[in-house]
Amino acid sequence: MGILDWPRVPEPEVMSDEEETEAYASATALRHLETLDEEFVDIAMALGVEAGVVLDVGTGPAQIPIKLALRAPSLIIHGIDMSRAMLRKAAIDAGRWGVDMRILLNYGDAKNLPYDSGLFDMVLCNSVLHHATEPILLIREMARVCKASGALLLRDLRRPGRLTYRYHLWKHGASYEGRMRELFDASVRSAYTLEELRRLVAESAVPGLEVLRMGPAHIGFRRPRS
Repeated sequence: MGILDWPRVPEPEVMSDEEETEAYASATALRHLETLDEEFVDIAMALGVEAGVVLDVGTGPAQIPIKLALRAPSLIIHGIDMSRAMLRKAAIDAGRWGVDMRILLNYGDAKNLPYDSGLFDMVLCNSVLHHATEPILLIREMARVCKASGALLLRDLRRPGRLTYRYHLWKHGASYEGRMRELFDASVRSAYTLEELRRLVAESAVPGLEVLRMGPAHIGFRRPRS
C-alpha cells in the first residue's frame, strides 16, 4: 500500500438487523439508490441478455430484480441473500410491483451458491464485493453458475485515496443521513480500489472480464453475452 492510499477496513458480511435494513428504506436514501439502481440495470440490459434466467447475488431488498422484471418480461430472476430481513422486504416489494411470479428468492451464501454450474444466462452482483470475506471465491462462484456464453456484471463502491477521501465521503454521501450515512461511510472504507479489483479478477482466473470505473463512486467488471 502506497503512502497516499487509504487503508481498507473490512465490513461485516451480512446485514445485521432490522434497523439497518430499514435504514436502506429511508426516503432520502431511496431517492439516491433509485438512480444508482437504474444505472446498474441500464448496464445489465446492454450485455445482450433479453430472455432467460438471471441470478442477482446479494440481492438485498431485490431492487435490481424488480427493475429487471419490469423492463424485461422474458426474464426469470433469482435473488439470493444471507439476510432474512432483506429477503422478507424483497418478497413484499416484488408482490407490490406485481412481479413476484418471476422473481425467486433464496437464502444462501455467495461463496457457495446452491445452483448447478452453467445454469444462468446472466449473473449480477451489486454492492456486495466489499462485504465478501473471500472476494475471489465470490467472483469464481459467479462465473461457475453462469453459462460459458453468459453475461457477468459486478459493481461496487470505490475506495478513494488519502488526499480525496474526506471529500469523496462528503460528496457521494450527501444523499444519506443518520444510520444510512454511517453504513455508507463504513462501506467506502471496506471497498476496493480499481487496482485492487484488477488484482482480484486476475487471481480469480475468470476469462473475459473487463475491469473499469463505473461512474465517479463505483468500480466493477462486466462480460457481455457471447
